[in-house]
Amino acid sequence: MFTTLAHLATDLVSAPHPAALKGRMRRYLAAQVLIIDEVGYTKLSEEQANLLFALVRDRYEVGSIILTSNTSFAEWGALLGNEVLATALLDRLLHHAEAISIQGRSYRMKNRQTTSKTKPEERSKRGKEDEQQQPE
Repeated sequence: MFTTLAHLATDLVSAPHPAALKGRMRRYLAAQVLIIDEVGYTKLSEEQANLLFALVRDRYEVGSIILTSNTSFAEWGALLGNEVLATALLDRLLHHAEAISIQGRSYRMKNRQTTSKTKPEERSKRGKEDEQQQPE
């Protein structure tokens, strides 16, 4: 199952009653692999941080979690608004983990830079070709 941290946190915190929250948690717990993207872009409320911890705690040593983040582990206390909670969360996430740090340019930005290096006459020619191919 794939989700962003913002979507996951909003989904869990917006459950209208405890039974609905339990059902939503069960959905995230049932996935063989849970992929949480964009960790670090959204600062979590106290309730969201606690629900994320509960999810990680309940998946610990039961199901795999893959996280993507541009934020270092040292900054997770600020993300969660609680250093102790961040330490406990990271302890569970990193216990059997393989942390991969990727250095260098973003794949998306690399392609964007290649496009921007195209000669102006080639961009103009491409633009005309694109206009001709578009249905009217």
